This record gives sequence, structure tokens and C-alpha cells, in this order.
Amino acid sequence: MTLATVAAELGVSRATVSNAYNHPERLSARLRSRILSTAGELGYAGPDPLAATLARGRVAALGVVIGEPVTFAFSDPAAAQFMEGISELCEREGLALVLVPGRRSAAARVALVDGVICYCDFPDDRTFGVIRERGLPFVIVDGPPFDGAGHVGIDDEAGAYAAARHLLDLGHTRLGIVPMPLHGDGWEGAPSGERQVDIHYHATRRRLAGYRRAVEEAGLRWEGMAVEERAPYGREAGRRAAAALLARRPRPTALLAMSDELAFGALDAAEALGLAVPGDLSLVGFDDVPAAATGRPPLTTVRQPHREKGRRAAEMVLRPNLPVEPLVLPADLVVRGSTGPRSRDA
Repeated sequence: MTLATVAAELGVSRATVSNAYNHPERLSARLRSRILSTAGELGYAGPDPLAATLARGRVAALGVVIGEPVTFAFSDPAAAQFMEGISELCEREGLALVLVPGRRSAAARVALVDGVICYCDFPDDRTFGVIRERGLPFVIVDGPPFDGAGHVGIDDEAGAYAAARHLLDLGHTRLGIVPMPLHGDGWEGAPSGERQVDIHYHATRRRLAGYRRAVEEAGLRWEGMAVEERAPYGREAGRRAAAALLARRPRPTALLAMSDELAFGALDAAEALGLAVPGDLSLVGFDDVPAAATGRPPLTTVRQPHREKGRRAAEMVLRPNLPVEPLVLPADLVVRGSTGPRSRDA
């Protein structure tokens, strides 16, 4: 059963039947009702969406490649805010949103989308290659810039530098670092100097560089700062990394966590050891997710505009013909109750 069949049954043009589905405002309510009723009686379900897509040359859908499993977009607070920013623009523009797992290049090859946002610290080479082969406009978010792609991110190094500088100004000289994974190999432990230099992930590398710059500018040895890496990324990794740091002697008096999720895990570790924050231990996160302001204590952290990041990335990929410079959004330190002066006894 086709659109032409319905048109012949009613004695109207195919364009008129098409308007009943695609442009109802062009028909009277009575005529549209008659067309839909006849189509239902004949068993016609409406125009084929795929055929309409091919005719238009676009699908009215935006793709988002997630570097982590797709569930990360819903479970991680920062990622969820980022997705909200994209969704707000899609809603305004009448676009569908398609999530594409970043480690499955086949999904990127068949996804029906008009453009792609790569929300991944470092895009999978095969998936990235597929996107380029298809000639789709794309934007990299939080990863390193690439020729031919838009780019949205923050100054990770400056944000991390501000976080470390804040603790140093409070008198803390024994810092512990709770990093995001340095590589995707699942390794755990205290990373060697070589592993800290050869970091695979862009944001991790820049944030660690910011911490290190602040420490060395204060006249302290970076090698004297404790770093504990745990995998996979998440709150539990933060708890286990912080537990290892706090078991050291002498114990760090302050911790720098590369995300609020890691910081929340570190708070769990401190609580399990009976350590007061900030009395016994100061803690700084990174992201400023909603829970950071309402925690006990409220978390000192580096704020980045997650929703705006998503919205600006979507705007950029929808307007690929406009010359756009890489967009660097602000990352500012927000001081709350999880940091305080180093104790005289520490």
C-alpha cells in the first residue's frame, strides 16, 4: 500500500496526501481527517521515514559519540549535565539525539545522523576514521584538537593549577593526587615518573601538568607528592585511591581529585578512617556538579560549564560552514567548606 494508492482512492494528488502527514497546516482539518481515515482503512501507515530522509538529504538527528560505555552519559553527573545542554538545543531545533558507543566503529558507520559530537577525551581511532570517511561535520569535546573538526573544551591546566595553588596558599605541602586514569590499560598503583609523562588522555595530562606547575612554583619537589591511580574511573576508584594515599606515612594533609566523582570517593575514604574534612584533611575536586554544593562539607572544586559546553558543541556542529575557532570555556575555582589551613600538628 502506497501514498499513490490513497491518492487514487480519494481522487486527490499525491502531494495532498503527503501534506496530511508532513504539512497538516496546508490542509483543512476536514480534508486531513478524511485522508487519514481512508489511509487507515486501506492499511497505509504513512510515508517511509527512510525514503523521506533520502529525499531531504538529511535526517534531522545529531549523533553523540561517548568515549565510555553509553550508560556513562546517564550515570556520571558531569556527563548528564553535558547531555542536557545538547538536548536543550535539539529540542529547540526539532532534532533527534543518537548516542553512539565510542568503542564500536560499526555503530558510527551506520548511525543515521547529520553531524557528530565526540564527547571523549581521546577518540577511538577507528570510530574517528569512520566519521571522517563519511564526511560528517564533527566537533571534539574535551579531547585534543584535530584538523577539520570543531573543538570545545576548557583550560584544564589552568583550572588544576588554581586548585593546587589554593591548597599551597593554605600551607599544605604534602599533597596527594587522585587522578583520572592515565592510560586505558586498567593499571593500578603509584604511577612511575615515566607513566606520568607519557599520559594517553588529554584532560588527565593537562590537569596533572597544572598541579605540577603549582607545586614546583612553590619551591617543592613534584616527586615528593603522592599519586595513586585506580581503574575503572568512578567514585569507587576515588575511594580506593584516597585510602592508599591516606595510608602513607607521613599522611598527605590535602588531596587533589581530578573530578568531583573521585572527590566524593575520597570523602568516603576519609570518613571510614575517622578523618575530619577540613580539620584533618583538605580536599579539592574538579567539575562542580550539583552535589558538590550540597555535600557535607560542601566541596571546594573547579567549576566548568557543562551545559554550556554541550549547547555550544551542538551549535558548532549544526553550523559547519561557519569558520569557528576552538572554543575554550572558563574553569574557575569555587572555594567551599572542604578546604582549610593546614593543622599545626600536621
